[in-house]
Amino acid sequence: MNHAKQHILLFTLSTCACLSQVQAQSSNLVADGATLNLVSSQFSFTEGPAVNKKGDVYFTDQPNDKIYKYDTKGKLTEYMSPSGRSNGLFFDAKGNLISCADNKNELWKIDNKKQVQVLVKAFEGKLLNGPNDLWIRKDGGIYFTDPHYPRKYWDRSQKPIEPKVYYLNPEGDLRVVMDGFMQPNGIVGNPESNLLYVADIKGQKTYVFHMEENGDLSQRKLFCEMGSDGMTIDKAGNVYLTGKGVTVFNPEGEKIDHIDVPEGWTANVTFGGKKRDMLFITASKSAYTLKMNAKGF
Repeated sequence: MNHAKQHILLFTLSTCACLSQVQAQSSNLVADGATLNLVSSQFSFTEGPAVNKKGDVYFTDQPNDKIYKYDTKGKLTEYMSPSGRSNGLFFDAKGNLISCADNKNELWKIDNKKQVQVLVKAFEGKLLNGPNDLWIRKDGGIYFTDPHYPRKYWDRSQKPIEPKVYYLNPEGDLRVVMDGFMQPNGIVGNPESNLLYVADIKGQKTYVFHMEENGDLSQRKLFCEMGSDGMTIDKAGNVYLTGKGVTVFNPEGEKIDHIDVPEGWTANVTFGGKKRDMLFITASKSAYTLKMNAKGF
């Protein structure tokens, strides 16, 4: 790390919780004295955390084809199985859970009765590589990344197409809005600044774009020299990237914080809880929460 100060909190374990080292720098994003709380380690690979209006967090155990719910009272329950091998998730304004359903390379809308509507099943007559992560605008437009990660459960001979970022407008029309990535993965927008961040995990870079009114992306700019699996953003415009723990960059693309996570790989992150001040972290076989001073949208 290239910052002047680095405070390391003690790492302890108990039967009901896991407290991990949190490296807090001058950003003061992590609440004073806060440590990682282990939600559970019962999973195979956690992904796609998404928060509803109440502050409940839904996330996926993609290899086991399940979606879980972690409510604001700290209760963990299995929400849906099978789940179309769901990966990235995001709630729309009406409370529907939009899912990157990896089983058949589709985009799903799951209503509160768990009824599924397929929003996207192909583009220009071809299967997508496998929608991975998504973010939804205030007007209902959906951006999603489409890298290529071969799955053992796929039975297809189609060659992968070039990885791209797609936009599904509120009328249901799908188009490519950006290409030129090696492996686009994490994606998140700032609804106040009208900026969209896209991580090219294989290229080890994250880019920022301006979102046009019609959904087009413009003013492509390198944000930082780091890729990411999943990602989130707080109300101050700080961007949280994942991989080896959680690394935080300010709006100018400067690294300001890092949160260590015990597992070897941290896949995704979001803000949950009633006040949106709980950082929910999906990390391989585990999920964690961390109390923050920062708040999400």
